[in-house]
Amino acid sequence: MNTKLIAATLMLSLASTGAAYAKPSCAKGAIVGGVGGHVAGKHGLLGAAAGCAIGHHMAKKQEKEQQRQAQAQQQAANSQQPAPRK
Repeated sequence: MNTKLIAATLMLSLASTGAAYAKPSCAKGAIVGGVGGHVAGKHGLLGAAAGCAIGHHMAKKQEKEQQRQAQAQQQAANSQQPAPRK
């Protein structure tokens, strides 16, 4: 029974959030949030929606940090190259 409820909660949360959130980070957050919400008082759907939003936010945050690191490495590599002679 609980497994079916969790699966239904996950499917409903993914369907209600749209294609923008239908990513692995959202799915993982929705599963964790759905289980936590169900255990905390039969609020699995609310927990799944919140978990999806938090998972999506954390994934975007990690993506931005990776872009910053790549830019820093590129700038460091460019600054180490000697200036062209005229």
